[in-house]
Amino acid sequence: MTDKHVLGIDTSNYKTSIAVVKDGETLVDIRRFLKVREGERGLRQSEALFQHVQNLPDMFAELREVFSGKIDAVAYSTRPRSVEGSYMPCFTAGSGQAVSIASALDVPAVGFSHQEGHIEAVLSAFAERPEGDFAACHFSGGTCELLKVTQKKHEASGASSFANLNGESAFWDIEITGGTKDISYGQVLDRAGVAMGMSFPCGQELDLIAIEAENCTDDLTRINVQDAYVHLSGFDTQIRNTLHIIQNGMFSFIREVFEKMSDSIILMLVQNAEKTGINRIYMSGGVSSSRFIREYITGRLAEKGIKVFFADAGLSSDNAVGTALLGNRYLWD
Repeated sequence: MTDKHVLGIDTSNYKTSIAVVKDGETLVDIRRFLKVREGERGLRQSEALFQHVQNLPDMFAELREVFSGKIDAVAYSTRPRSVEGSYMPCFTAGSGQAVSIASALDVPAVGFSHQEGHIEAVLSAFAERPEGDFAACHFSGGTCELLKVTQKKHEASGASSFANLNGESAFWDIEITGGTKDISYGQVLDRAGVAMGMSFPCGQELDLIAIEAENCTDDLTRINVQDAYVHLSGFDTQIRNTLHIIQNGMFSFIREVFEKMSDSIILMLVQNAEKTGINRIYMSGGVSSSRFIREYITGRLAEKGIKVFFADAGLSSDNAVGTALLGNRYLWD
């Protein structure tokens, strides 16, 4: 037990998130969706960056209303992935605030990738951490990747200043072994939802409809999967073309969209297991928080000898909890 409080900050292209953790326990978890104009399917990076800059002062004020303890370190998201050259401007909002806060408090600051935060958040939901290599999925609004995660030996640094990891992961070597060749599952859902008149992001609303639907249409072709990779742009076009001619049964059609997507995810995970020899898969990202997808794929994968691990929906979607936990592990655990 370290008795250290770590502040986590994550500024993705969808959500502003801050959290405080202590010894693996989440003490504070504050998140705010970025606002998207009606009819739009996302934000430009400049718009996302501006909203993060506007959100963070209010969120830090809210933090101080519920937490009055000392901050011993700051952990933050610096980029999408732990590879050289990975960059999105929206993460500069959180990293700039993190370094400023750490400097003012004279405490350590350490940066991680957004993807690492997702993985750590899901792993934290289970009492036992995986030993050896494991597989992870990062299925979110803009990302669709299957990952082989190889654990690296790490000794707590106890750093007293700023840690620069130079684009590398402190804990894992992460290799992409599958995913999408074009757009993501999250983009498919958001484009479909916006076309139906829903507010972006649309995944949660569509998920509830798919669960409630009693029937399923048969209007869409299956998604082809090869070597654990998919192309989704054709499926996306087919959905929106079909929307123009559907007169009734919209709920049933949405259920079909989720079933076809889930079937392709099952194939991806089976092919990935065959390719990598790893049959334990940890699911992260907002799409992985879908109740329909969770319930649909879990039993079917178990029949094929593949064990899939889901955290609760809150730890699957964008958050700063995983980032804060990484900071604690890096510095003291």
